[in-house]
Amino acid sequence: MEKESPKDKRWFWRGLVLFSFVAFVLAAVLFSFRKYFHRSDSSNADTNQVVNKYANALSIAMRFFDVQKSGKLVNNKIAWRGDSAMGDGSEANLDLTKGMFDAGDHVKFGFPMAFTATVLSWSILEYGNNMKLVNELENAHESLKWITDFLINAHPSDNVLYIQVGDPKLDHTCWERPEVMTRKRPLTHVNATYPGTDVAAETAAAMAAASLVFASIDSAYSETLLKHAQQLFKFAVTYRGLYSISIPGVQEFYNSTGFGDELLWAAAWLYHATEEKSYLRYVTTNGNAFANWGNPSWFSWENKLAGVQVLLSRVNFFGSKEDISTEESLSLQLYRQTAETFLCGLLPESPTATSQRTADGLVWVNQWNPLQYSVASSFLAVVYSDYMLCSQTSNLYCSGELYEPTELRNFAVSQLDYILGNNRMEISYLVGYGSRYPQQVHHRGASIPVDDNSNCSDGFKWLHTREPNPNVAVGALVGGPSLSDTYMDFRNNISQSETTTYNSALIVGLISGLITSSSQVESFVKN
Repeated sequence: MEKESPKDKRWFWRGLVLFSFVAFVLAAVLFSFRKYFHRSDSSNADTNQVVNKYANALSIAMRFFDVQKSGKLVNNKIAWRGDSAMGDGSEANLDLTKGMFDAGDHVKFGFPMAFTATVLSWSILEYGNNMKLVNELENAHESLKWITDFLINAHPSDNVLYIQVGDPKLDHTCWERPEVMTRKRPLTHVNATYPGTDVAAETAAAMAAASLVFASIDSAYSETLLKHAQQLFKFAVTYRGLYSISIPGVQEFYNSTGFGDELLWAAAWLYHATEEKSYLRYVTTNGNAFANWGNPSWFSWENKLAGVQVLLSRVNFFGSKEDISTEESLSLQLYRQTAETFLCGLLPESPTATSQRTADGLVWVNQWNPLQYSVASSFLAVVYSDYMLCSQTSNLYCSGELYEPTELRNFAVSQLDYILGNNRMEISYLVGYGSRYPQQVHHRGASIPVDDNSNCSDGFKWLHTREPNPNVAVGALVGGPSLSDTYMDFRNNISQSETTTYNSALIVGLISGLITSSSQVESFVKN
Protein backbone atom coordinates (compact mmCIF):
# COMPACT_ATOMS: atom_id res chain seq x y z
CA MET A 1 0.00 0.00 0.00
CA GLU A 2 1.28 3.41 -0.94
CA LYS A 3 2.03 5.71 2.00
CA GLU A 4 -0.24 8.77 2.39
CA SER A 5 1.58 12.10 2.01
CA PRO A 6 1.16 15.16 4.36
CA LYS A 7 -0.34 17.02 1.42
CA ASP A 8 -3.05 14.37 1.01
CA LYS A 9 -3.88 14.63 4.72
CA ARG A 10 -4.29 18.40 4.48
CA TRP A 11 -6.73 18.06 1.56
CA PHE A 12 -8.65 15.38 3.45
CA TRP A 13 -9.13 17.57 6.52
CA ARG A 14 -9.98 20.63 4.44
CA GLY A 15 -12.61 18.59 2.57
CA LEU A 16 -14.04 17.27 5.81
CA VAL A 17 -14.31 20.77 7.29
CA LEU A 18 -15.92 22.08 4.10
CA PHE A 19 -18.39 19.18 4.04
CA SER A 20 -19.30 19.75 7.70
CA PHE A 21 -19.84 23.45 7.09
CA VAL A 22 -22.12 22.81 4.10
CA ALA A 23 -24.07 20.21 6.07
CA PHE A 24 -24.48 22.66 8.95
CA VAL A 25 -25.75 25.42 6.64
CA LEU A 26 -28.22 23.07 4.96
CA ALA A 27 -29.51 21.89 8.33
CA ALA A 28 -29.94 25.47 9.50
CA VAL A 29 -31.85 26.40 6.36
CA LEU A 30 -34.15 23.39 6.66
CA PHE A 31 -34.73 24.17 10.32
CA SER A 32 -35.58 27.80 9.53
CA PHE A 33 -38.12 26.78 6.90
CA ARG A 34 -39.62 23.84 8.74
CA LYS A 35 -42.73 25.87 9.64
CA TYR A 36 -43.62 26.22 5.98
CA PHE A 37 -43.91 22.47 5.66
CA HIS A 38 -45.43 21.71 9.04
CA ARG A 39 -48.90 20.22 8.83
CA SER A 40 -51.19 20.92 11.76
CA ASP A 41 -53.21 17.79 11.01
CA SER A 42 -50.23 15.54 11.59
CA SER A 43 -50.93 12.76 14.07
CA ASN A 44 -47.48 13.45 15.51
CA ALA A 45 -48.17 17.12 16.29
CA ASP A 46 -45.64 18.40 18.80
CA THR A 47 -47.59 19.19 21.95
CA ASN A 48 -44.54 21.02 23.28
CA GLN A 49 -45.45 23.83 20.89
CA VAL A 50 -48.66 24.53 22.81
CA VAL A 51 -48.77 27.96 24.44
CA ASN A 52 -50.09 27.04 27.86
CA LYS A 53 -51.77 30.33 28.71
CA TYR A 54 -53.76 30.20 25.48
CA ALA A 55 -54.65 26.54 26.00
CA ASN A 56 -56.05 27.49 29.40
CA ALA A 57 -57.90 30.47 27.92
CA LEU A 58 -59.50 28.27 25.23
CA SER A 59 -60.79 25.76 27.77
CA ILE A 60 -62.36 28.64 29.68
CA ALA A 61 -63.79 30.44 26.62
CA MET A 62 -65.42 27.25 25.37
CA ARG A 63 -67.50 26.97 28.56
CA PHE A 64 -69.66 29.99 27.76
CA PHE A 65 -71.45 28.01 25.07
CA ASP A 66 -72.57 25.67 27.87
CA VAL A 67 -73.69 28.66 29.93
CA GLN A 68 -75.90 29.83 27.04
CA LYS A 69 -77.52 26.53 26.07
CA SER A 70 -81.31 26.33 26.00
CA GLY A 71 -83.44 23.20 26.24
CA LYS A 72 -82.89 19.81 27.85
CA LEU A 73 -79.26 19.87 28.90
CA VAL A 74 -77.08 16.83 28.22
CA ASN A 75 -73.85 16.29 30.18
CA ASN A 76 -74.39 19.68 31.79
CA LYS A 77 -71.02 21.20 32.72
CA ILE A 78 -72.38 24.33 34.44
CA ALA A 79 -73.55 23.61 37.98
CA TRP A 80 -75.92 26.59 38.20
CA ARG A 81 -77.63 25.90 34.85
CA GLY A 82 -80.59 23.57 34.27
CA ASP A 83 -83.21 22.75 31.67
CA SER A 84 -85.03 25.77 30.24
CA ALA A 85 -87.36 26.95 27.47
CA MET A 86 -88.76 23.45 27.08
CA GLY A 87 -91.88 24.74 25.30
CA ASP A 88 -90.07 26.73 22.63
CA GLY A 89 -91.58 26.15 19.20
CA SER A 90 -94.71 24.38 20.45
CA GLU A 91 -97.08 26.99 19.01
CA ALA A 92 -95.89 26.00 15.52
CA ASN A 93 -95.53 22.29 16.35
CA LEU A 94 -91.76 22.62 16.13
CA ASP A 95 -88.99 21.67 18.53
CA LEU A 96 -87.05 24.90 19.00
CA THR A 97 -85.92 24.09 22.52
CA LYS A 98 -82.23 23.95 21.62
CA GLY A 99 -80.11 26.80 20.34
CA MET A 100 -78.46 29.37 22.60
CA PHE A 101 -79.56 32.50 24.40
CA ASP A 102 -78.00 35.50 22.73
CA ALA A 103 -76.51 37.48 25.60
CA GLY A 104 -77.51 38.31 29.17
CA ASP A 105 -81.20 37.90 28.33
CA HIS A 106 -83.24 34.88 27.24
CA VAL A 107 -84.12 35.67 23.64
CA LYS A 108 -82.90 33.46 20.81
CA PHE A 109 -82.06 35.85 17.98
CA GLY A 110 -81.54 33.78 14.84
CA PHE A 111 -79.41 36.30 12.95
CA PRO A 112 -76.48 36.55 15.42
CA MET A 113 -76.94 32.89 16.43
CA ALA A 114 -76.36 31.79 12.85
CA PHE A 115 -73.29 34.05 12.68
CA THR A 116 -72.04 32.34 15.85
CA ALA A 117 -72.38 28.97 14.12
CA THR A 118 -70.61 30.18 10.96
CA VAL A 119 -67.63 31.58 12.86
CA LEU A 120 -67.40 28.56 15.17
CA SER A 121 -67.43 26.29 12.11
CA TRP A 122 -64.70 28.32 10.44
CA SER A 123 -62.63 28.16 13.62
CA ILE A 124 -62.97 24.38 13.75
CA LEU A 125 -62.16 23.99 10.06
CA GLU A 126 -58.98 26.05 10.29
CA TYR A 127 -57.81 25.16 13.80
CA GLY A 128 -59.63 22.00 14.84
CA ASN A 129 -56.32 20.20 15.23
CA ASN A 130 -55.13 22.85 17.65
CA MET A 131 -58.38 22.39 19.59
CA LYS A 132 -57.74 18.65 19.60
CA LEU A 133 -54.29 19.15 21.12
CA VAL A 134 -55.93 20.59 24.26
CA ASN A 135 -58.98 18.26 24.26
CA GLU A 136 -61.51 20.89 23.21
CA LEU A 137 -62.43 19.73 19.70
CA GLU A 138 -65.22 17.43 20.85
CA ASN A 139 -66.68 20.24 22.97
CA ALA A 140 -66.57 22.56 19.96
CA HIS A 141 -68.43 19.98 17.84
CA GLU A 142 -71.04 19.54 20.57
CA SER A 143 -71.62 23.28 20.95
CA LEU A 144 -71.89 23.77 17.19
CA LYS A 145 -74.39 20.93 16.84
CA TRP A 146 -76.50 22.43 19.65
CA ILE A 147 -77.00 25.44 17.38
CA THR A 148 -77.33 23.62 14.05
CA ASP A 149 -79.94 21.25 15.49
CA PHE A 150 -81.98 24.36 16.26
CA LEU A 151 -81.38 25.87 12.81
CA ILE A 152 -82.52 22.69 11.06
CA ASN A 153 -85.77 22.65 13.02
CA ALA A 154 -86.21 26.39 12.44
CA HIS A 155 -86.37 25.74 8.69
CA PRO A 156 -89.48 23.52 8.34
CA SER A 157 -90.04 24.26 4.64
CA ASP A 158 -88.12 25.76 1.71
CA ASN A 159 -89.31 29.36 2.11
CA VAL A 160 -89.98 29.56 5.84
CA LEU A 161 -87.35 30.28 8.49
CA TYR A 162 -88.05 30.95 12.17
CA ILE A 163 -85.62 33.66 13.16
CA GLN A 164 -86.51 34.53 16.77
CA VAL A 165 -87.88 32.87 19.89
CA GLY A 166 -89.18 35.22 22.57
CA ASP A 167 -90.31 38.84 22.60
CA PRO A 168 -87.27 40.97 23.53
CA LYS A 169 -89.37 43.83 24.89
CA LEU A 170 -91.36 41.45 27.06
CA ASP A 171 -88.22 39.58 28.04
CA HIS A 172 -86.57 42.80 29.17
CA THR A 173 -89.38 43.49 31.65
CA CYS A 174 -88.15 40.48 33.64
CA TRP A 175 -84.96 39.71 35.50
CA GLU A 176 -85.09 35.99 36.19
CA ARG A 177 -83.23 32.74 35.67
CA PRO A 178 -84.02 30.94 32.39
CA GLU A 179 -84.98 27.80 34.32
CA VAL A 180 -88.02 29.55 35.85
CA MET A 181 -89.35 31.51 32.85
CA THR A 182 -93.15 31.45 32.74
CA ARG A 183 -94.07 34.10 30.17
CA LYS A 184 -95.03 33.24 26.61
CA ARG A 185 -92.21 33.03 24.10
CA PRO A 186 -93.71 33.95 20.72
CA LEU A 187 -92.11 32.89 17.46
CA THR A 188 -91.06 35.14 14.60
CA HIS A 189 -90.41 33.96 11.06
CA VAL A 190 -89.65 35.17 7.56
CA ASN A 191 -91.27 33.79 4.41
CA ALA A 192 -91.89 34.62 0.75
CA THR A 193 -94.31 37.40 1.69
CA TYR A 194 -92.18 38.87 4.47
CA PRO A 195 -88.65 37.99 3.31
CA GLY A 196 -85.37 38.13 5.18
CA THR A 197 -82.59 37.78 2.65
CA ASP A 198 -79.93 38.68 5.22
CA VAL A 199 -80.96 36.23 7.93
CA ALA A 200 -81.75 33.45 5.45
CA ALA A 201 -78.35 33.85 3.77
CA GLU A 202 -76.51 33.98 7.10
CA THR A 203 -78.27 30.78 8.15
CA ALA A 204 -77.32 29.22 4.81
CA ALA A 205 -73.69 30.18 5.46
CA ALA A 206 -73.84 28.61 8.93
CA MET A 207 -75.24 25.34 7.63
CA ALA A 208 -72.85 25.16 4.69
CA ALA A 209 -69.82 25.78 6.92
CA ALA A 210 -71.08 23.29 9.52
CA SER A 211 -71.64 20.68 6.81
CA LEU A 212 -67.88 20.78 6.19
CA VAL A 213 -67.21 20.30 9.91
CA PHE A 214 -69.43 17.23 10.18
CA ALA A 215 -68.55 15.71 6.79
CA SER A 216 -66.04 13.28 8.29
CA ILE A 217 -67.96 12.76 11.55
CA ASP A 218 -71.57 12.18 10.48
CA SER A 219 -72.04 12.20 6.72
CA ALA A 220 -75.84 11.96 6.90
CA TYR A 221 -76.04 14.96 9.22
CA SER A 222 -73.60 16.85 6.98
CA GLU A 223 -75.79 16.17 3.94
CA THR A 224 -78.87 17.37 5.81
CA LEU A 225 -77.13 20.62 6.70
CA LEU A 226 -76.00 21.14 3.13
CA LYS A 227 -79.49 20.52 1.77
CA HIS A 228 -80.92 23.17 4.12
CA ALA A 229 -78.10 25.56 3.20
CA GLN A 230 -78.85 25.28 -0.51
CA GLN A 231 -82.59 25.70 0.02
CA LEU A 232 -82.06 28.76 2.21
CA PHE A 233 -79.69 30.35 -0.26
CA LYS A 234 -82.26 29.91 -3.01
CA PHE A 235 -84.90 31.43 -0.71
CA ALA A 236 -82.59 34.36 0.09
CA VAL A 237 -81.81 35.05 -3.57
CA THR A 238 -85.37 34.63 -4.85
CA TYR A 239 -87.25 36.68 -2.26
CA ARG A 240 -85.25 39.83 -1.60
CA GLY A 241 -85.73 42.03 1.42
CA LEU A 242 -84.17 43.02 4.73
CA TYR A 243 -85.59 41.07 7.64
CA SER A 244 -85.61 44.22 9.74
CA ILE A 245 -87.92 45.85 7.16
CA SER A 246 -90.23 42.84 7.04
CA ILE A 247 -90.21 42.67 10.85
CA PRO A 248 -89.67 46.22 12.18
CA GLY A 249 -89.59 45.01 15.79
CA VAL A 250 -86.08 43.61 15.40
CA GLN A 251 -84.61 46.99 14.45
CA GLU A 252 -84.01 47.94 18.09
CA PHE A 253 -81.93 44.83 18.69
CA TYR A 254 -80.25 43.35 15.59
CA ASN A 255 -81.00 45.74 12.78
CA SER A 256 -79.51 44.83 9.41
CA THR A 257 -78.41 47.56 7.02
CA GLY A 258 -77.91 45.40 3.94
CA PHE A 259 -78.01 41.86 2.62
CA GLY A 260 -75.33 41.86 -0.10
CA ASP A 261 -72.62 40.81 2.36
CA GLU A 262 -74.67 37.85 3.59
CA LEU A 263 -75.38 36.69 0.02
CA LEU A 264 -71.65 36.71 -0.79
CA TRP A 265 -70.83 35.08 2.55
CA ALA A 266 -73.35 32.28 1.96
CA ALA A 267 -72.24 31.70 -1.64
CA ALA A 268 -68.58 31.58 -0.59
CA TRP A 269 -69.31 28.94 2.04
CA LEU A 270 -71.51 26.96 -0.31
CA TYR A 271 -68.71 26.96 -2.87
CA HIS A 272 -66.30 25.53 -0.31
CA ALA A 273 -68.89 22.97 0.83
CA THR A 274 -70.01 21.81 -2.61
CA GLU A 275 -67.19 22.82 -4.99
CA GLU A 276 -69.97 23.73 -7.42
CA LYS A 277 -68.83 26.36 -9.87
CA SER A 278 -72.21 28.16 -9.76
CA TYR A 279 -71.48 29.46 -6.24
CA LEU A 280 -68.03 30.72 -7.23
CA ARG A 281 -69.62 32.37 -10.24
CA TYR A 282 -72.13 34.06 -7.90
CA VAL A 283 -69.43 35.76 -5.81
CA THR A 284 -67.43 36.81 -8.85
CA THR A 285 -70.35 38.15 -10.91
CA ASN A 286 -71.99 39.92 -7.96
CA GLY A 287 -68.83 41.43 -6.55
CA ASN A 288 -69.37 44.76 -8.29
CA ALA A 289 -72.82 45.03 -6.73
CA PHE A 290 -72.10 43.82 -3.19
CA ALA A 291 -68.38 43.54 -2.37
CA ASN A 292 -67.51 47.23 -2.03
CA TRP A 293 -64.03 46.46 -3.32
CA GLY A 294 -61.25 48.73 -2.15
CA ASN A 295 -63.23 49.96 0.86
CA PRO A 296 -62.59 47.71 3.85
CA SER A 297 -65.14 47.38 6.64
CA TRP A 298 -65.08 45.92 10.14
CA PHE A 299 -66.05 42.25 10.51
CA SER A 300 -69.06 41.71 12.78
CA TRP A 301 -72.46 40.01 13.09
CA GLU A 302 -73.87 42.82 10.92
CA ASN A 303 -71.21 43.11 8.20
CA LYS A 304 -69.47 40.01 6.85
CA LEU A 305 -67.53 41.59 3.96
CA ALA A 306 -64.10 41.36 5.58
CA GLY A 307 -64.77 37.71 6.34
CA VAL A 308 -65.87 37.12 2.74
CA GLN A 309 -62.70 38.75 1.44
CA VAL A 310 -60.40 36.62 3.60
CA LEU A 311 -62.34 33.43 2.89
CA LEU A 312 -62.22 34.00 -0.89
CA SER A 313 -58.53 34.85 -0.64
CA ARG A 314 -58.11 31.18 0.22
CA VAL A 315 -59.21 30.34 -3.33
CA ASN A 316 -56.87 32.98 -4.72
CA PHE A 317 -53.95 31.59 -2.68
CA PHE A 318 -54.51 27.89 -3.27
CA GLY A 319 -56.43 27.71 -6.54
CA SER A 320 -59.54 25.74 -7.43
CA LYS A 321 -60.23 22.23 -8.66
CA GLU A 322 -62.36 23.82 -11.36
CA ASP A 323 -60.98 25.96 -14.16
CA ILE A 324 -61.29 29.64 -13.33
CA SER A 325 -61.84 32.12 -16.13
CA THR A 326 -59.77 35.27 -16.48
CA GLU A 327 -62.74 37.36 -15.36
CA GLU A 328 -63.28 35.19 -12.27
CA SER A 329 -59.59 35.30 -11.45
CA LEU A 330 -59.59 39.10 -11.62
CA SER A 331 -62.63 39.22 -9.34
CA LEU A 332 -60.97 36.94 -6.79
CA GLN A 333 -57.91 39.16 -6.93
CA LEU A 334 -60.07 42.16 -6.03
CA TYR A 335 -61.43 40.29 -2.99
CA ARG A 336 -57.88 39.53 -1.90
CA GLN A 337 -56.69 43.10 -2.49
CA THR A 338 -59.52 44.45 -0.33
CA ALA A 339 -58.70 41.90 2.36
CA GLU A 340 -55.10 43.10 2.33
CA THR A 341 -56.19 46.74 2.53
CA PHE A 342 -58.16 45.80 5.67
CA LEU A 343 -55.23 43.87 7.14
CA CYS A 344 -52.74 46.66 6.42
CA GLY A 345 -54.94 48.91 8.51
CA LEU A 346 -54.49 46.61 11.49
CA LEU A 347 -50.71 46.68 11.53
CA PRO A 348 -49.67 49.54 13.85
CA GLU A 349 -46.51 50.37 11.85
CA SER A 350 -48.27 50.34 8.46
CA PRO A 351 -48.56 53.63 6.53
CA THR A 352 -52.33 52.98 6.43
CA ALA A 353 -52.71 51.93 10.08
CA THR A 354 -56.15 52.69 11.48
CA SER A 355 -56.38 55.36 14.13
CA GLN A 356 -59.32 53.49 15.66
CA ARG A 357 -57.43 52.07 18.62
CA THR A 358 -56.84 52.95 22.24
CA ALA A 359 -53.64 54.48 23.61
CA ASP A 360 -52.60 51.01 24.74
CA GLY A 361 -53.06 49.61 21.23
CA LEU A 362 -56.42 47.84 21.32
CA VAL A 363 -58.42 48.16 18.10
CA TRP A 364 -61.52 50.04 19.24
CA VAL A 365 -64.41 50.80 16.90
CA ASN A 366 -67.59 51.26 18.90
CA GLN A 367 -68.54 51.92 22.52
CA TRP A 368 -71.07 49.07 22.39
CA ASN A 369 -69.33 45.72 22.67
CA PRO A 370 -65.97 47.08 21.48
CA LEU A 371 -64.10 43.79 21.90
CA GLN A 372 -66.18 42.21 19.14
CA TYR A 373 -64.24 44.24 16.57
CA SER A 374 -60.76 43.76 18.00
CA VAL A 375 -61.26 39.99 18.35
CA ALA A 376 -62.89 39.62 14.91
CA SER A 377 -60.07 41.60 13.28
CA SER A 378 -57.44 39.56 15.08
CA PHE A 379 -59.06 36.28 14.05
CA LEU A 380 -58.95 37.31 10.39
CA ALA A 381 -55.33 38.42 10.79
CA VAL A 382 -54.28 35.01 12.14
CA VAL A 383 -56.16 33.15 9.41
CA TYR A 384 -54.65 35.30 6.67
CA SER A 385 -51.14 35.03 8.08
CA ASP A 386 -51.49 31.26 7.99
CA TYR A 387 -52.73 31.36 4.40
CA MET A 388 -49.58 33.30 3.57
CA LEU A 389 -47.34 30.82 5.37
CA CYS A 390 -49.03 27.79 3.84
CA SER A 391 -48.80 29.22 0.33
CA GLN A 392 -45.22 30.41 0.97
CA THR A 393 -46.24 34.03 0.36
CA SER A 394 -43.44 36.07 1.88
CA ASN A 395 -44.89 39.55 2.20
CA LEU A 396 -47.96 41.69 2.58
CA TYR A 397 -47.63 44.95 0.62
CA CYS A 398 -48.96 48.05 2.40
CA SER A 399 -48.53 51.33 0.50
CA GLY A 400 -44.86 50.87 -0.27
CA GLU A 401 -43.93 48.87 2.82
CA LEU A 402 -43.59 45.09 3.10
CA TYR A 403 -44.71 43.05 6.10
CA GLU A 404 -44.20 39.38 6.88
CA PRO A 405 -47.04 37.06 7.94
CA THR A 406 -45.54 36.91 11.43
CA GLU A 407 -46.35 40.60 11.84
CA LEU A 408 -50.05 39.90 11.32
CA ARG A 409 -49.74 37.18 13.93
CA ASN A 410 -47.93 39.51 16.31
CA PHE A 411 -50.77 42.00 15.98
CA ALA A 412 -53.27 39.28 16.92
CA VAL A 413 -51.13 38.25 19.90
CA SER A 414 -51.05 41.86 21.12
CA GLN A 415 -54.84 42.07 21.02
CA LEU A 416 -55.36 38.73 22.76
CA ASP A 417 -52.80 39.50 25.45
CA TYR A 418 -54.52 42.83 26.09
CA ILE A 419 -57.84 41.01 26.52
CA LEU A 420 -56.30 38.46 28.88
CA GLY A 421 -54.88 41.10 31.22
CA ASN A 422 -51.97 42.95 29.63
CA ASN A 423 -53.71 46.32 29.96
CA ARG A 424 -53.60 49.31 32.28
CA MET A 425 -56.56 47.95 34.30
CA GLU A 426 -54.70 44.65 34.76
CA ILE A 427 -58.00 42.89 34.25
CA SER A 428 -58.89 39.93 32.10
CA TYR A 429 -61.98 40.57 30.00
CA LEU A 430 -62.46 36.80 29.62
CA VAL A 431 -64.48 35.83 32.68
CA GLY A 432 -62.83 33.07 34.69
CA TYR A 433 -59.35 33.64 33.27
CA GLY A 434 -56.64 34.93 35.57
CA SER A 435 -56.98 36.25 39.08
CA ARG A 436 -58.92 39.41 38.20
CA TYR A 437 -61.89 39.56 35.84
CA PRO A 438 -65.34 41.25 35.82
CA GLN A 439 -67.51 40.27 38.76
CA GLN A 440 -70.76 41.96 37.70
CA VAL A 441 -71.34 40.62 34.20
CA HIS A 442 -74.71 41.77 32.82
CA HIS A 443 -76.24 38.30 32.76
CA ARG A 444 -79.50 37.25 34.42
CA GLY A 445 -78.63 33.65 35.19
CA ALA A 446 -75.21 34.50 36.59
CA SER A 447 -76.53 37.30 38.78
CA ILE A 448 -79.30 35.37 40.59
CA PRO A 449 -78.65 32.72 43.26
CA VAL A 450 -79.88 29.26 42.26
CA ASP A 451 -82.07 28.98 45.38
CA ASP A 452 -83.66 32.43 44.97
CA ASN A 453 -87.47 32.48 44.77
CA SER A 454 -87.99 35.98 43.39
CA ASN A 455 -90.35 36.37 40.46
CA CYS A 456 -90.09 38.21 37.15
CA SER A 457 -90.22 41.73 38.56
CA ASP A 458 -88.77 41.07 42.02
CA GLY A 459 -85.63 39.75 40.37
CA PHE A 460 -84.49 43.25 39.43
CA LYS A 461 -83.02 43.57 42.90
CA TRP A 462 -80.24 41.30 41.61
CA LEU A 463 -79.60 43.62 38.69
CA HIS A 464 -79.14 46.62 40.98
CA THR A 465 -77.15 45.04 43.80
CA ARG A 466 -73.50 46.04 44.02
CA GLU A 467 -72.49 42.52 45.06
CA PRO A 468 -70.54 40.22 42.72
CA ASN A 469 -72.52 37.69 40.72
CA PRO A 470 -73.14 34.55 42.80
CA ASN A 471 -72.57 32.42 39.67
CA VAL A 472 -69.57 32.81 37.38
CA ALA A 473 -70.47 33.16 33.69
CA VAL A 474 -67.29 31.26 32.91
CA GLY A 475 -65.90 31.93 29.46
CA ALA A 476 -67.90 35.08 28.84
CA LEU A 477 -66.11 37.77 26.86
CA VAL A 478 -67.57 41.05 28.11
CA GLY A 479 -68.11 44.09 25.91
CA GLY A 480 -64.77 45.51 26.99
CA PRO A 481 -63.00 48.77 27.80
CA SER A 482 -63.73 52.32 26.82
CA LEU A 483 -61.60 54.29 24.37
CA SER A 484 -59.56 55.47 27.37
CA ASP A 485 -58.64 51.83 28.23
CA THR A 486 -60.84 51.89 31.34
CA TYR A 487 -63.59 49.53 32.49
CA MET A 488 -66.42 50.04 34.99
CA ASP A 489 -67.53 46.73 36.47
CA PHE A 490 -71.25 47.38 36.95
CA ARG A 491 -74.16 45.27 35.66
CA ASN A 492 -76.01 48.36 34.50
CA ASN A 493 -73.03 49.40 32.40
CA ILE A 494 -74.44 47.31 29.56
CA SER A 495 -72.18 48.55 26.76
CA GLN A 496 -69.14 47.27 28.65
CA SER A 497 -70.39 44.46 30.90
CA GLU A 498 -72.80 42.50 28.70
CA THR A 499 -71.52 39.45 26.91
CA THR A 500 -72.68 37.72 23.73
CA THR A 501 -72.46 34.23 22.29
CA TYR A 502 -70.96 35.48 19.03
CA ASN A 503 -68.17 37.16 21.00
CA SER A 504 -67.37 33.68 22.28
CA ALA A 505 -67.23 32.18 18.79
CA LEU A 506 -64.80 34.88 17.70
CA ILE A 507 -62.44 34.56 20.65
CA VAL A 508 -62.52 30.76 20.43
CA GLY A 509 -61.34 31.11 16.84
CA LEU A 510 -58.65 33.62 17.76
CA ILE A 511 -57.26 31.62 20.67
CA SER A 512 -57.35 28.39 18.66
CA GLY A 513 -55.23 29.99 15.96
CA LEU A 514 -52.63 31.07 18.52
CA ILE A 515 -52.51 27.96 20.73
CA THR A 516 -49.40 26.67 18.99
CA SER A 517 -46.29 28.70 18.33
CA SER A 518 -47.03 28.53 14.59
CA SER A 519 -50.05 27.31 12.68
CA GLN A 520 -50.64 25.87 9.25
CA VAL A 521 -54.07 25.63 7.69
CA GLU A 522 -54.14 22.04 6.51
CA SER A 523 -57.18 20.83 8.46
CA PHE A 524 -59.47 22.74 6.09
CA VAL A 525 -59.24 21.05 2.69
CA LYS A 526 -57.68 23.40 0.16
CA ASN A 527 -59.55 24.06 -3.04
